Amino acid sequence: MTILKAEHLSFSYRTKYQTIHAVQDVSCEFDTGKMYAVTGESGSGKTTLLSLLAGLDLPESGKVTVRGNDLSQMNRDKYRREQASVIYQAFHLFPMLTALENVMFPMELRNMKKKAAKERAKKLLLQVGLSEKIFSQFPQMMSGGEQQRVAIARAFASGGKILLADEPTGNLDTENEQRIVDLLRMSADERGYAVIVITHNPKVAARADVILRMQDGKLVSVC
Repeated sequence: MTILKAEHLSFSYRTKYQTIHAVQDVSCEFDTGKMYAVTGESGSGKTTLLSLLAGLDLPESGKVTVRGNDLSQMNRDKYRREQASVIYQAFHLFPMLTALENVMFPMELRNMKKKAAKERAKKLLLQVGLSEKIFSQFPQMMSGGEQQRVAIARAFASGGKILLADEPTGNLDTENEQRIVDLLRMSADERGYAVIVITHNPKVAARADVILRMQDGKLVSVC
């Protein structure tokens, strides 16, 4: 089932010296239960496309629709809380919250009772392969791979069916890279998410059901 759709998206930004046409007339769609890899050289428009799909930016022309609804007409903060989770390369965990509290946070935003949120957060952290000793640790006490898995557990806690990941294996060792890709693959296969991964890594792209390649702001191939 198609859950997310980009229709003729274009977006530019301006520097002091030039205008960058970051995304140019891009159309694509994403189904639940599938993993997508968006590839291309640096500057090809991958991350800008993710920002548009996440509602972090609005297109200059074209539109993003979620279950047929125009994202620009929706409460985009609520969209990211309840329907689409973004996993950043830099993790973006709250430094003053423990791993458990980071995962509880999106559930508490949805007014889930603290006890229920805590129990679900524990289950999610265990599901992504973290031990109970991590529950009480702050981000600065964790390895990069551990932080990334906390970020994925937090994404699962949102309850939505769209998972957007920006270079989720960047700067990770081979073992943790494999673990993260397995989790993303599992979230599509077993949880029914539409998983959209921005990546330079051909090994990550090879695990996707569909590969979208961008070049100079344009979508040049889908396979």
